Amino acid sequence: MAEGLLRAALPTHEIFSAGLCALDGAPADPIAKELMWQAGVDISGHRARNLASWMMREADLILTMDSEQLQYVVSRFPAARQKLKRLGEPCDVDIPDPYRLGLPAFSHTFRLIEYAVKKQLPTLARQNMACALY
Repeated sequence: MAEGLLRAALPTHEIFSAGLCALDGAPADPIAKELMWQAGVDISGHRARNLASWMMREADLILTMDSEQLQYVVSRFPAARQKLKRLGEPCDVDIPDPYRLGLPAFSHTFRLIEYAVKKQLPTLARQNMACALY
């Protein structure tokens, strides 16, 4: 959902996402697709992929959903530390993973992502960068 919202808000930026334990090639969750469709963003073509070292090299900015993910990525890729921050950092929120938790969890996560993206936009829009989400 974060990738879809960022792509919609920053069409000239390169945005890509990956998971720490993603099922490579799996489509977006149907609930996520529906919520995004209601927001006017089509993520039906999205396919999951796992975090890879090339992504860490190519990204100018790496956004994690929560503090635990940030620490994990730092431990795995210490050279990328300066590129890392949480998506929800400007509003001081960690964004939970709603996987397998149903519509209420997905709706809550969507609202947090939407709010965090809006807070990040002024900074991100001024910079032409490749942004990775984990």
